Amino acid sequence: MASTHGAHQVLVASNRGPVSYEVQEDGSLAAKRGGGGLVSGLSAIGPDAGALWVCSALSDGDREAVRQGVGEEGVRMLAVPADVHADAYNGIANSVLWFVHHMLYQTPLEPVFDAEFRRQWASYETYNRAFAEALAEEAAEGAAVLVQDYHLTLVPGMLRELRPDLRIGHFSHTPWAPADYFRMLPDDIAEQVLRGMLGADRLGFLTRRWADAFTACCTELVGGPGNTEVGVHGLGADADFLRRRSHEADVDERMAALREEIGAGRKTIVRVDRTELSKNIVRGLLAYRQLLDDHPEWRERVVHVAFAYPSRQDLAVYRDYTAEVQRLAEEINSRYGTPGWTPVVLHVKDDFARSLAAYRLADVALVNPIRDGMNLVAKEVPVVSDDGCVLVLSREAGAHAELGEDAITVNPYDVIGTAEALHTALTLPAEERAEHSKRLAAAATALPPAQWFLDQLNALVDQPS
Repeated sequence: MASTHGAHQVLVASNRGPVSYEVQEDGSLAAKRGGGGLVSGLSAIGPDAGALWVCSALSDGDREAVRQGVGEEGVRMLAVPADVHADAYNGIANSVLWFVHHMLYQTPLEPVFDAEFRRQWASYETYNRAFAEALAEEAAEGAAVLVQDYHLTLVPGMLRELRPDLRIGHFSHTPWAPADYFRMLPDDIAEQVLRGMLGADRLGFLTRRWADAFTACCTELVGGPGNTEVGVHGLGADADFLRRRSHEADVDERMAALREEIGAGRKTIVRVDRTELSKNIVRGLLAYRQLLDDHPEWRERVVHVAFAYPSRQDLAVYRDYTAEVQRLAEEINSRYGTPGWTPVVLHVKDDFARSLAAYRLADVALVNPIRDGMNLVAKEVPVVSDDGCVLVLSREAGAHAELGEDAITVNPYDVIGTAEALHTALTLPAEERAEHSKRLAAAATALPPAQWFLDQLNALVDQPS
């Protein structure tokens, strides 16, 4: 009987793909390429590897591209119905699984796992099944499939049933919740998520802490991880790209504009984040306000450059959070500002070149998440900073496992402690700062994106059957 298997030897599955489409005024479609670790990784295996990226159509432009049969070689975009995708992505992935793993719930009021949750969960199953079926159709005999993140936790188990011959991996880019918090999920759903992931031959996590938390959940809920191997791959910064990109003309222009906003001779505390609830931007601003109260000698001598780029604005709780960030920045500027000094320079429009300009100018980088799978900003700033910077880093960031020795560690909930850490960072002698920054940059680039991807692929392919 003829094989009905596809031709691809290496497949990646993720919610967001490497390309997106926009409908132009004349009705034509414009393609925009994305970046990131997976793009670097797939390019590292070369064009002859028979690779395919399976992703979801996220916009009307994407869905129109699928409808017209427009696409790029090596990419298959799935036109999951918009309402199903919205339920799976916003209703479950971002409003339930993300909240569980980042421990964000205000538990007296939430979560509420009611009939609406079950309806949305059915969409999450449908969405995962669409990926599993596409992968099963496209994969060659014995191919390697690398599934990405919390959007697709059920895919490995579904794909295993359809194609037992495949080598299946799954990588979690988020933290993993401790067992007692994970058990907040309804029992059957918690078990379904774990068993879905355990359909993989190999699971990857960003730190040992998150890997151990997953294993503890398995031990408590399903009797252990069974034959699935659990590995750790700490994604690093792409030093070559960052150093090259941060010295291009548009970055120099933005540096000049930022210097104008900051004023001559002042120190800078830089943060660059999405307005994601777990990034802890509000407490960061409160800590800066506390610094100005506790150490008035810093008034007019320091500026907090805070880039808070809007995220998930279709969810009300994120819109409210973004508004609170803006309100607090305005309050600090109104309370402490002088005609020649704006204490907080806040930008909310995403601009990568401006982010790199801020990295280069940073005396202190503030990275204080409540909880974070890794946090690449903590790794990128030391690589790009012109004169070396001091990293004030939350102990709850995954990056702390690699960078903690050369950072000033903070408890992300402790505003007074964070304010004192900022003061310590601002007063650190130049030689000490340079030495720490050099070691931070070395640790931050130990596993660049291409190598990170290849390590996972090799570990999956080389794993004994």
